[in-house]
Amino acid sequence: MKITKICCIGAGYVGGPTMAVIAQKCPNIQVTVVDLNEQRIKDWNDPNTENIPIYEPGLAEIVAEARGRNLFFSTEVEKAIDEAQVIFISVNTPTKTYGKGKGMAADLKYIELCARQIAKVAKQNKIVVEKSTLPVRTAEAIKSILDNTGNGVQFQILSNPEFLAEGTAVTDLLNPDRILIGGDTTPEGEEAISALVDVYANWVSRDKILTTNVWSSELSKLTANAFLAQRISSINAMSELCEKTGADVNEVAKAIGMDSRIGPKFLKASVGFGGSCFQKDILNLVYIAKSYGLNEVADYWEQVIIMNDHQKRRFSNKIVQTLYNTVADKKITFLGWAFKKDTNDTRESAAIYVADDLINEQAKISVYDPKVSRNKMLSDLDYLETRTVEENSNALSIFDNAYEACKGAHAIAILTEWDEFTGYDWKKIYDLMHKPAFLFDGRNILNAKELESIGFIYNGIGS
Repeated sequence: MKITKICCIGAGYVGGPTMAVIAQKCPNIQVTVVDLNEQRIKDWNDPNTENIPIYEPGLAEIVAEARGRNLFFSTEVEKAIDEAQVIFISVNTPTKTYGKGKGMAADLKYIELCARQIAKVAKQNKIVVEKSTLPVRTAEAIKSILDNTGNGVQFQILSNPEFLAEGTAVTDLLNPDRILIGGDTTPEGEEAISALVDVYANWVSRDKILTTNVWSSELSKLTANAFLAQRISSINAMSELCEKTGADVNEVAKAIGMDSRIGPKFLKASVGFGGSCFQKDILNLVYIAKSYGLNEVADYWEQVIIMNDHQKRRFSNKIVQTLYNTVADKKITFLGWAFKKDTNDTRESAAIYVADDLINEQAKISVYDPKVSRNKMLSDLDYLETRTVEENSNALSIFDNAYEACKGAHAIAILTEWDEFTGYDWKKIYDLMHKPAFLFDGRNILNAKELESIGFIYNGIGS
């Protein structure tokens, strides 16, 4: 089976970049990304590709090359489904906020809606690919919906999880560690797997394309994120111990990272991890384990989340305690709001929770982030529902210039590790601030000795 038309349902952080790269690397395949959000599709079609809705280094250039040639963004969902041989499902799977599994289980209502729409529209056999991160055995539910439509169309369900790190998504897509494709071990399943392998083989070496059964593929995604988050929580736990004992967490991380069995990656102590995947996927893993009665397994992974939440609270508490146990009416400047550098994604960003804590203490928060809009920051705070929209708006001031944001501040907190922060004129910033001038480096990206020589009272993580 030779693939010539692909449809992707969902034009978000996964669907948009993934399909753009497939279109660039497979000029003979027509790739259509569909979404019901008209504004999002309009933004993807903006003549100036610098204005596309997702910021990832290198993405605008790829979209500019392929869009209009074989890459299309549309709200005509049913038309794209009808025409495509392969349909990627790349919609949101947030943590449930209601009913059974509230706060832990993945909410699959959007996945089910996609399956029902595909079942209604499809007139020819289709390959349906799970791209969203899903609980184990979700493919079974999708297949059940598709196979019971009574219209005689045959569907093959494949699991093809993404392993993208935001900020490096384009690099991860162009040069992946591996491509994972799971499917049924039937002749039809093997044929579908082979067809998708052939698409990726246009630019990925076949020895990097791993095929498994569908359940292993679904669980591998959750496991990968859980292991990465575990490392971050582990080094953050050590950071608190370092602060109490006089050790330096950066030195500890370097020492253990030189052990080839451990390695240096994901051992950077910080204010805590964020993003759309780590917390959501671990909570999902916890829920799955509990549903099978594996309580010890669930408790083990839940502790990764508990440690991460503690690290965020500890950072905000330290700001309050250091500023003489009160931040009421004091200006605290946040440098960074995105959950990590080189992305405009703010989901589960530490900045949201630290800001919420400090606003509860009646602080005035000023923020500068090079890629996150005012509306996004305010909606992030409003989502917590701890205050009214008006109260959040009054407590948060957003600037498009870091120096202006720092003017008159009692303290600065670095929440995102944007490269530009290390190149600032910190003497100039110091002169703009109230004295004593406090700096809380939540990402350990600045030189403590240099800042202290300027006059800052510097607080890093884990030292």
